[in-house]
Amino acid sequence: MERRLDASRGVVREAVKILATKGLVTVGPRHGTRVRPTRAWNFLDQDVLAWAAGGPMARELLFALEEARRIVEPAAAALAAQRATPAERRTIRGAYEAMVATADDMAAATEADKAFHIAILDATHNPVLGSFRNGLEAILDAVFAVAIPALAPNLPNHDAVLRAIDQGDAAGARDAMERLLDVTRTYLSGLALPSEGQEG
Repeated sequence: MERRLDASRGVVREAVKILATKGLVTVGPRHGTRVRPTRAWNFLDQDVLAWAAGGPMARELLFALEEARRIVEPAAAALAAQRATPAERRTIRGAYEAMVATADDMAAATEADKAFHIAILDATHNPVLGSFRNGLEAILDAVFAVAIPALAPNLPNHDAVLRAIDQGDAAGARDAMERLLDVTRTYLSGLALPSEGQEG
């Protein structure tokens, strides 16, 4: 392996150790190093997600991430509408206003968009959802890396989510978040992304 990768034994050993720590491979004296099946990978680990999103399963993974968002985020928006404090509502509004102000700056807009969604999750006051915070950040990083150009046309839906939360309208917040995610999914559907079984 060292010869094939043109790397020293120490570098390869350290890389395998990292992959084993993240659950991507198993290492044993009898069977050597083996890649674990993808169903056993932790796709909420930011490194694992970044590596997988750039590989041959990119398309399937991105749609799986959007599916996970659809399960969590509309419900989170509904809870935030019921439970957000005035300070949390201001944080959500501030993130939205930053998205509008930085729509032409991809890096800044990405950070503002991520802050918007994380602020909504925080406003649920649900400790179990709170433990999902890092996972949602990893998901948003992976999706926004390719879907951020869809932000500008999706700003009205972000505004609708914000307004529903401000008004304490749980059903409206859920519906607006679902429409927001529909736009992202439609954008992803139009991209030429590598799929499992395809080259490149």
